[in-house]
Amino acid sequence: MEILRAKILGFCAGVRRAVVAADKALSENKTGHVYTLGPLIHNPQALESLAERNLKILTENEIPSLNNNDTVIIRAHGVPPETDAAIRSKGVNVINATCPLVTKSQKTAAEYAEKGYIIFFAGDKNHGEVIGIEGYARQAALNAGKKLNFILIKDVEELKKEIELLQKNNILTEDSKIILLSQTTFSIKMFELLKNELKNLYPHSEITSSICPATHERQDSLTELCSKVDGVIVIGGKTSANTNRLFKTAEKLCKKAVLIETPDEIPEEFYSIKKIGITAGASTPDDIILETEKKLIENSKL
Repeated sequence: MEILRAKILGFCAGVRRAVVAADKALSENKTGHVYTLGPLIHNPQALESLAERNLKILTENEIPSLNNNDTVIIRAHGVPPETDAAIRSKGVNVINATCPLVTKSQKTAAEYAEKGYIIFFAGDKNHGEVIGIEGYARQAALNAGKKLNFILIKDVEELKKEIELLQKNNILTEDSKIILLSQTTFSIKMFELLKNELKNLYPHSEITSSICPATHERQDSLTELCSKVDGVIVIGGKTSANTNRLFKTAEKLCKKAVLIETPDEIPEEFYSIKKIGITAGASTPDDIILETEKKLIENSKL
């Protein structure tokens, strides 16, 4: 059996930064508790390991119960400004591990909201990053005395539907200022389709892609990998958006593809594949990748 790794896989810079911050906080903490507001990353095994070291997950409803000797880590996705303010009002030690690219997106959305733009935002409405970015846009619009038009979309069909609704209510006209923004982990191909559709309808629309380069790099690296192997294992949390996108790509480009969270989930048939490729989502720890390779070697039937 020959095992080939994708050139780029595993932790992205933003996730690694958050995990390092949590590790340091846990090591240095002498009093109080160490919390993250929501799960630090989208990987159950990594979260379990951190929980064993007493990293606790904080919900927004629990913010009032914080003590001033506690530590709260703002995860890579970021949080709305009002949530940040509520945490800081408790006098706790705050470690801001928001990904720099997400911070940039928060500022961009706020700038355009302040100018009264209609913001079409490509992303997942339930994702922490999107909730935080919309929060910054809302605050900026409020401070500027503007009405916030932050329209969340996930595909071209939704874009058309929202545009029709805005036109019907006389909110969107030929003179409207329009910007298309996106979640940092949004599909590159879908963003391109949205851009083309919006530009076709409103040529003066502004487009700002804030998709993380790591998203491009992982997809390109996986595409290259699939041309060299007979099967691909995608390692990562099954609730992770970027991991699931990798898996969908692998399914299209390779005869055999599987998504696993741990080495124990490797299907039996994969031990009989001559050339096998491995890639991993942006929240997948290095040790799980190594353990997967080790199990493949130990159980290889070739």
